Amino acid sequence: MNKKQFWIWLLAAVMVLPLGAQKKLTNQLVWASNEFGASSIAGLNSMNDGIHYTAIVDSDLYGQRIARCSYETGDTVGYIASSADIFNDPKRGFDDYQFSDDEKYILITTGTEPVYRYSFKAQFYVYDIEGKKTIPVADESRGKQMLATFSPQGDKVAFVRDNNLFYVDLKSRREVQVTTDGEWNKIINGAPDWVYEEEFALVRAFEWSPAGDRLAYIRFDESRVREFSMDMYGELYPEPYTFKYPKAGEENSKVSVYVYDLNSKANLAVDIGTEQDQYIPRIKWSNSNEGLCVMRMNRHQNKLDFLLTDLSIRDPFKIPTRTIYSETANTYIDISDNLKFLADGKTFLWISERDNYNHIYVFDFNGKVVHQVTSGNWDVIDFYGVDAKGIAYYSSSEVSAIEKHIYSISLTPSKKSTKQKLSSRKGTNDATFSKTMRYFIGMNSQANTPVFITLNDNKGKQIRILEDNKALVSRLSQYKLATKEFFTFKNSAGVDLNCWMMKPADFNPNQKYPVLVAIYGGPGSNTVGDSWGGRNYMWYQLLCQEGYIVVSCDPRGTMNRGREFKHSTYMNLGKLETEDFIDFAKYLGSQTYIDKNRIGMQGWSYGGYMTSLCMTKGADYYKAGIAVAPVTNWKYYDSIYTERFLRTPQENSGGYENNSPINFVDMMKGKFLLVHGSADDNVHYQNTMDMITALVKANKQFDLFIYPNKNHGIYGGNTRLHLFTMMTEFLEENL
Repeated sequence: MNKKQFWIWLLAAVMVLPLGAQKKLTNQLVWASNEFGASSIAGLNSMNDGIHYTAIVDSDLYGQRIARCSYETGDTVGYIASSADIFNDPKRGFDDYQFSDDEKYILITTGTEPVYRYSFKAQFYVYDIEGKKTIPVADESRGKQMLATFSPQGDKVAFVRDNNLFYVDLKSRREVQVTTDGEWNKIINGAPDWVYEEEFALVRAFEWSPAGDRLAYIRFDESRVREFSMDMYGELYPEPYTFKYPKAGEENSKVSVYVYDLNSKANLAVDIGTEQDQYIPRIKWSNSNEGLCVMRMNRHQNKLDFLLTDLSIRDPFKIPTRTIYSETANTYIDISDNLKFLADGKTFLWISERDNYNHIYVFDFNGKVVHQVTSGNWDVIDFYGVDAKGIAYYSSSEVSAIEKHIYSISLTPSKKSTKQKLSSRKGTNDATFSKTMRYFIGMNSQANTPVFITLNDNKGKQIRILEDNKALVSRLSQYKLATKEFFTFKNSAGVDLNCWMMKPADFNPNQKYPVLVAIYGGPGSNTVGDSWGGRNYMWYQLLCQEGYIVVSCDPRGTMNRGREFKHSTYMNLGKLETEDFIDFAKYLGSQTYIDKNRIGMQGWSYGGYMTSLCMTKGADYYKAGIAVAPVTNWKYYDSIYTERFLRTPQENSGGYENNSPINFVDMMKGKFLLVHGSADDNVHYQNTMDMITALVKANKQFDLFIYPNKNHGIYGGNTRLHLFTMMTEFLEENL
């Protein structure tokens, strides 16, 4: 080699070095390291003045510290409390904190023990900021508490312990027991039962009145709800865990509402009607100390009433109510926390799908529409609040069903033109507003870009960048990554469905690739959105690296496209979605670069249900499937969720039987991996056990893996690494 040839060779080597130096993705990197962890902003609490917030910072000398910071500059302007102040021990940490309304006291949460999806038990303490004193909320020897909450005046804390409601007077340190009939698996006061927590996202079932002299609470009588039991392994004899779980068509808790008067010690029932088989998904005080609003819903979940009390009427037997709003639907009505009583004392704000799209309305106390605040062929997604000037802040799908943007609009009809779009970056935008709505922390992400966090004023102007995730972007640049691309395809019914596709970075259009369809497909949760996908996204990147194309599709029944689209699956849950995924497989197979004989599917929960249906009803189109924690028979799932979409098995047997995978296992042809956690309190392991029975009866071979003592999330330690390594190897062997 002469000198000239050497330099040409060296130049060529240098030019290809960056490509050759690209790092290789592994499941170890994706699931057992923080290589792809995005930085975020957490633990921020707005202060009353609306110009400061608090955040937890760590200090070697003081331990955890609650810092007071400026929204405008981000500078720390002081420290409110620390571990050294609260516990006289800088090494002792705390899990969470909340201020009293007057910001004189802090409620400290320690020793958190999860119960179900949202609920937990903990030890709570109150820290007096000025007096620099700490007291436990309750006698620690009596066990941990749940749902500890300050009264509006900050002089009392209410909590639930052993299924009973209590409050403690912080000045006298006197503990008062409001209810006495609480009993495990029988009566719950002030906290929801399992199904309310899971399906209505009701976490706390008690509320202080504005004057802090009354406690309203929901009482759940689950005596007649049937029990479900799970064995917990690890000891010589497995320990059974038994809890009340109402399955579709079975008995629910009987609910009632009470108001306890702290002064008279009277505990009176609220008149919610004579119907026993109904739901009370929310209670909320109006701006009046006399007015408690009770949301009442029938079992079909297609009629919603707002009942308002007038506690100035003295009735020694029952607190009277009147209906101030009613809404009905042919299908179902979604419950939210978006009820807001407005400052005029005569109107309230509620978000409804009554015009086929989810929009903001103002109603009077006779249930009449005063003003439809938003309108258009798009859905309001989140409602953030209203400021002192009557400006409402919300997010919506107005730009696109796969994007979310932040807006403001006046509640005054004559100022309808005041609507402003506050988010400027494409993709998915979320906001956390200060208490006065003067500022918001904006969180933006896109399909191929991690979270970008900014501080903005309420006009949308960016004040400063809080987190740009440059470090993660830099790490990502060291890998040869695929680009997630969005597209639509038209199903056989003529409906355009939103999809995305990730092709290998070295994609060759003349080559035929195997495809994994990664899906969820159920009501209220989309997989096709222009947002950062975290570890799942990186796992899809790993599959692309291994030569797979990864795709996803939102079938009929998913959200952000209006009521008609979302409710189209009513009474036949699973039918239209399966048809859409079969159409999707046909569409994929028609692409010149896809091997139509190597299309697989993977999904979790509802996605596992869809995978099971597509591996049976769609067996001619899907070669391999991975169903994690799937529903296999809707009769085994809970009452509130299942009946919302299907009604009861007694009313709609065809809707249950015609779309439950266990009834179609004889159609299965491809390779099937079934995965479940044995302690899944949500989608019970029973679903998989009965699927196994059906598969064996039909003499269908399959793979199975059970994670002992793991719940619906199947996580902890190396669990996710093990699971996704197994799924990767299954696809490599069978697709």
